[in-house]
Amino acid sequence: MQAEKVDYLIIGAGIIGMQLAGQLREKMPGKKILLLEKEADAACHSSGRNSGVLHAGFYYTADSLKARFTRDGNLALKKYCRDNGLALNECGKVVVACDETELGALFELEKRGKANGVDVRFIDERELAEIEPNARTFKKALYSPTTATVDPVEICASLKGRLLASGVRILFSEGYRERVGENIVKTTKGRLIEAARLINSAGLYADRIARDFGFSKKYVIIPFKGVYLKYSGAAAPVKVNVYPVPNLKNPFLGVHYTVTVDGQVKLGPTAIPAFWRENYAGFDNFSPGELLETAGYASLLFLKNSFGFRSLAFEEIRKYYKPFFVGLGLRLVKKLDGAGFNQWTRPGIRAQLLNTETFELVQDFVVEGDKFSTHILNAVSPAFTGSFPFTEWIMYNL
Repeated sequence: MQAEKVDYLIIGAGIIGMQLAGQLREKMPGKKILLLEKEADAACHSSGRNSGVLHAGFYYTADSLKARFTRDGNLALKKYCRDNGLALNECGKVVVACDETELGALFELEKRGKANGVDVRFIDERELAEIEPNARTFKKALYSPTTATVDPVEICASLKGRLLASGVRILFSEGYRERVGENIVKTTKGRLIEAARLINSAGLYADRIARDFGFSKKYVIIPFKGVYLKYSGAAAPVKVNVYPVPNLKNPFLGVHYTVTVDGQVKLGPTAIPAFWRENYAGFDNFSPGELLETAGYASLLFLKNSFGFRSLAFEEIRKYYKPFFVGLGLRLVKKLDGAGFNQWTRPGIRAQLLNTETFELVQDFVVEGDKFSTHILNAVSPAFTGSFPFTEWIMYNL
């Protein structure tokens, strides 16, 4: 079979892959661009299942890629929503402290935010009551007025429509199978594609594809399942996103309240270690090989207790017990109708990169590659927020 020749082959039609395709089309209109997507539609995984929060950029150290791309991405995605008539809820966010022991981390977040050029400031309990009457804190809280929420599915559908209108080809229900030549790949339908340049933005499977090209030698993706409880009571408990002070040693932000783009409130998420990469529900997409791989790394993390994995795992498992889960949310507010949180949302899987040499979760974005291929290995939260400037940076470094 003769290989089809393209200038650019992008694997994965999440927000990163689609943004890259769009920027390539804009900057190189004469090039042949092909997007390969194993699902029947775009953004079926992380890009379409995330919280929809546009983060401000104060969680990350100033020397990180996340700091820069989150701050700039927040502005860029808001502009995209306004320019294209897409839903946008500029509700803001408060980070509250439960006791005096959390004030140190709260001050660190404020310091990072200022260093990153983010609009964030301390407020006292009186000011907090004006912004979000139901939130409670110990002496101080952190206020982020630029945090907002969007509909990630709506944004991704808009990006897909623009791509197709511009002439970019997307092969749906056809994924990457293997590399069969220096710059030739075979798809799951047996198609051969010869690409002058390949970009791997395959999310949960980015590390495996990267290994076929000699990259991701010290990394593996460990899946973590995130799910929220949606509130359906009479009156919404909050009108502003309310977050706890996070453990800065790991990339998870803790159970919090998210006000969605249409004003609904959800509590979560979990960060439960998943058994295989697409372990959304029951035995859907079950893979014995992935189960063995994930269980093996989870066992090692448990034995080594890297980044406090044991306590993290035990607490996450307890979140399946709804009263415990809701109880974590009760710590952040003055009053709560716990019974109103009675519907689990569609779960998402976080494609979290693990360094197999240090056994630490990788906190920042990671991209590897050479003159032929580029591999986006760690595009985790807040990758949706940072997607526009992140992909510009990747384009600059191609």
